[in-house]
Parts: sequence; C-alpha cells; structure tokens
Amino acid sequence: MKKVLFLIHDLGPGGAEKVLVNLVNNIDPKKFDVTVLTLFGGGVNEKNIKEHVRYKTIFQRMIPGNSKLMKLMTPRQLHHLFIKEKYDIEVSYLEGVSSRIISGCPYKDTKLIAWIHVQQTNKEIASYSFRSYKEAVKCYQRFDKIACVSESVKEDYQQIFPMIKNTSVLYNTNETDEILQLKEEDIEDNLFKESEFKICGVGKLMPIKGFDKLARIHKKLKEKGYPVHSYVLGVGPEKEKIEDYVRENNLQDSFTLLGYQTNPYKYVSKCDVFVCTSTAEGFSTAATEALIVGTPVVTTPVAGMREMLGENNEYGIITEMNEESIYLEIKKLIDSKDLLTHYKDQAKERGKCFSKEITVKAVENYISYE
Repeated sequence: MKKVLFLIHDLGPGGAEKVLVNLVNNIDPKKFDVTVLTLFGGGVNEKNIKEHVRYKTIFQRMIPGNSKLMKLMTPRQLHHLFIKEKYDIEVSYLEGVSSRIISGCPYKDTKLIAWIHVQQTNKEIASYSFRSYKEAVKCYQRFDKIACVSESVKEDYQQIFPMIKNTSVLYNTNETDEILQLKEEDIEDNLFKESEFKICGVGKLMPIKGFDKLARIHKKLKEKGYPVHSYVLGVGPEKEKIEDYVRENNLQDSFTLLGYQTNPYKYVSKCDVFVCTSTAEGFSTAATEALIVGTPVVTTPVAGMREMLGENNEYGIITEMNEESIYLEIKKLIDSKDLLTHYKDQAKERGKCFSKEITVKAVENYISYE
C-alpha cells in the first residue's frame, strides 16, 4: 500500500478544495493510505472528509501575511518544519506555497507531484509565492510529475515554464451520484417563481469571479423588460460591493445572494441557466456541476471551457470576454425556448463524461509508481 500525502493551503469553500475532498474520499483505501494536510484549519470542507482519510492541519487559523513569512525560510526548512512523516508520494494540490513546501522534500525515494489548477498568465503571477522566478523553476524541477486540470492550464504552464516537460492533464473529481441525489431536495417556499427566468452563479465573491458583471447584466435585462431573477451562491470580500449595487438600483426583489450553501445543486438544478463571468478559471468545478444537474452553461472564454463545452458550443455557450457578449447570449436563451431546451439536453449528456469513476481511476493510475 502506498502512503500518500496531499498538501493544500486550506479546505475553504473554493473549487480546488472541494474537488480534493471528492478525490481523497474516493481513492481506493486498499491501495492508498491517504493523508490530507492543510497549512491552515477552519475550512468548511473539512467536515466532508471521510473517516478513512487522515486529516491534519498545521495552524488552526489563517496567519496574516503567511506567504511573505514563509519566504524567509527555504523549501527544505519549511518541509522539515511542517511535514513530520515520510511518505511514498507527496502531492502539492495547489500551486504556490504548497508546491514550494513539497519541493523541499529531502527523501530521494519519495515521488513528488504538483497540481496546477489555474492559468497563471505570466512569470510574475506564477512566482508570487516563491522568492523569484528562478526559485519557482528550481522548485518545480524537483517534481516527478505536474498535473494540470485542463489543456488550457497545461499550455499556460508550459509557456511560463518551458523547461519543465513532465506535464499531464487530469480532470477534477465530482461526486456525481451524490450531486444527482442532492439536486432533488426541496428549496425554500417562494424562493423560485415559475414566471421568472432564473439565472445562477456559484463561487467566491471576489473580483476574478466577476459577479459585479452579472449584477449589471441582470439590471440591463430587467430594464429591457425580461422577468429575470438572479441567484448567487458564495461568500467573499465582494459581498458588500454587490449588495450596495443591488440596493442602489432597487434590484432586491430580483437579485438574491444566497451565501455559501452546503447543497448548491438543489438551487442550480432548478435554474434556467448557469452563468460564469470569471476572468480566470482552471477547469470550473461549478460549471461542471451545472452540467451534471442538467443546467445550461453560459461562460466567458476562460481556461477549460472549450474542453468542457466543445470548440463550437456543442454543449454550452462560450461568450467573448465582455459584458455585452454575456448579456446577448443570455438574452438569446430567454427569447428561444427551443434553444434553451437544446442546451438543457446537451448539458445532461455532457455531464455524464465527468463521472466520479472515470476521474478517480485516472488519478489512481497517475499516482501509482511501480
């Protein structure tokens, strides 16, 4: 049996954190002895880890400025400080600090794997948690394998680190059976109305997710007379800004912030369209889950979407990277019941491709060193 460590910053409400829990819960415990280690505790996804998976945390709560503090030490020093056991395989499940720590592993017979979840665009962003780009290169060169969550993320990573060749693509793990079961749960009375066209978005309320764009698009649709109601599931630093915009434009009755939901599927499955307004993604967990529950996806052209929805919008609609394009594509779906029905059917079909069994098996094969 292989002893495997997965290191991640925390198990908060983000997509990478959620899919890590999905993955470790389903890796075969007869083949792999799995430990999840977080730098910081208190994350909402901690409670979802199954009993057969060991869970440890280094600090109970987030430490302000931790990234800068950790740069005071070398990767080897950090590894010695934080990782007290020897493992057959050590996995950094998020780019940045986790990768820097795992790269400091002193054991020559331990295999090292790094997961890359987002497009990092340039050397400066990719090196943020390292002392320099030169150190980032040195650290990533210590890994035996680099797993990217989409072809777009892989291409981006290879452009930034062309000297690193050992990259592969592994899609995120979703609890498909559980999602399909949970989507059937009832929602609060009077939250959804048959007469309204229901739009939803899911994710952290932070600038990169672009929920302020969704609010402006919603306002424009209302001004054009469309009976739309938008629902946003998530928490984050942009909450107050979005609430202020909604209040200032008298949209309180049709733009609802639902906060963080342990079961987002019952809401998403009952909406007419899922909208991703992000400026950057890796392989959107929320969009994948929308397909699984059969809700059409309208999205900006962020990483992974062409793999998910097709080069020619076969399974969903990829817009241009601007509000007007998103607005027009949503408007088309409202105006055409046939088009909306088509994409609902296509979403269900595409969602079948992201089954838990397929993605977990791919990871097990990937981390199996004989």
